[in-house]
Amino acid sequence: MKRRDKELLMTEALAAREKAVAPYSGFAVGAALLSVDGTIHRGANVESVSYGLTCCAERVALFKALTEGQRAFRAIAIVARHDGGVMPYGACRQLLFEYAPDARVLVADAAKPGSIREFKVANLLPGAFREFTRG
Repeated sequence: MKRRDKELLMTEALAAREKAVAPYSGFAVGAALLSVDGTIHRGANVESVSYGLTCCAERVALFKALTEGQRAFRAIAIVARHDGGVMPYGACRQLLFEYAPDARVLVADAAKPGSIREFKVANLLPGAFREFTRG
């Protein structure tokens, strides 16, 4: 992925972060998911007072893309105000593995969006569920 494309995706994730709904933690996260056709889908975290109902920025972006018919993805950028950026956690890693296994994951601190760390989705969740079997 070209540096210019990474920077564009980070810019989109930063814009998405501005829409975060984080009244309890104050921890705003933004994500931008790039489809293979060049479409970018933004997502931001949305918190609930019942914390388990909170939805991460990565999942919001992925769900938006999937429900708009996208099925192939190149990369996802994730930004938050955290030293080195934040990594997707287990639930997000599983969903990314299922729906975007070949995508790159770009993370950065919102205060330093040019300092991008990059990972492969497939490397983030060893032993991921690969299929559903009925017993």
